[in-house]
Amino acid sequence: MKRSIEELFKTPYWIIDILPAQVPADSHGQYFTIEKYFLRGERLKEIKQKHINLVLKLNCYRDLSIDEETEINPPPERVDEEMRKRTVLIMVEEAMILSEPDDTHLTVFNADPQLLELIKELAAGEGLFVWQPTF
Repeated sequence: MKRSIEELFKTPYWIIDILPAQVPADSHGQYFTIEKYFLRGERLKEIKQKHINLVLKLNCYRDLSIDEETEINPPPERVDEEMRKRTVLIMVEEAMILSEPDDTHLTVFNADPQLLELIKELAAGEGLFVWQPTF
């Protein structure tokens, strides 16, 4: 890894989400009410399982590590456990995936086009979407 974590946070990023696009600020829907619904109990566990599945499937194609540890390709059980209990930075070559245990999305920083395409395919297989935020 050539870039520091602080530098990666400043790179272009994409969201892996349960929604297909960013909800506009002026949306007439009830985004925050729906988000609260998905953040409860079994719903959040189901979403987190999709996140874990995506990361583990990604590990079939690319090496990964957790945070800044030197261990490459930790056991799947460890990846699962860490993603469920705490904020984890999943390092994939020159990219990074931010996973938080209480969020309905993952954030991917600095993905090259091939990695991003692979992530999009894996996300689709889990019923998730990949999009880049607009400001």
